[in-house]
Amino acid sequence: MRTNTAAIFTLALCFVAATAASGQEPIVKTASVSGTATIQAIDSTARTITLRNQAGEEDTYAVGPEVKRFNEMKVGDTVKMTYMESLVLQIRKPGDKPGPATAQGRVTPGTGALPSATVAVQDKMTVTVKAIDPNLPSITVTTPDSRTVTRKVENKKNLEGVKVGDQIDITYTRSLLTAIERAK
Repeated sequence: MRTNTAAIFTLALCFVAATAASGQEPIVKTASVSGTATIQAIDSTARTITLRNQAGEEDTYAVGPEVKRFNEMKVGDTVKMTYMESLVLQIRKPGDKPGPATAQGRVTPGTGALPSATVAVQDKMTVTVKAIDPNLPSITVTTPDSRTVTRKVENKKNLEGVKVGDQIDITYTRSLLTAIERAK
């Protein structure tokens, strides 16, 4: 949990915004990237697959037992992937109790004719604002495990309305959608 916590703060605290502090809708930041790779080699015994991306770079990956249709992949098939991240920040109303910090993951197999799946991981936590430096600008928070974390904020205006003692709910979600297409 410690590694995920650090990643969440690095991303999240740069986005704290006045709209959340004023009780408006949560702040939502999303990003995605897509790519394709071609299967160059498959080792069924070791459960590895070698992929070549569009730049011609090759790498070999271990494929765990949760991939049930491993034997249906063929050399020459194209693997399409889309990676998405989303970050949701919401200032808690005074008196609301935070939920526990959680980390959840899930693999959902696709239902198409060829192998596909979605892997998603979500981390949730509530931090408490300990200090704000509008001149730098930066924000310092206390994590659920009592660590103190300080991060620079990209836009000084994002600190308007945020005050010491505020609690910020952070939900950080990552997902990878993968699908196989037969070589033509």
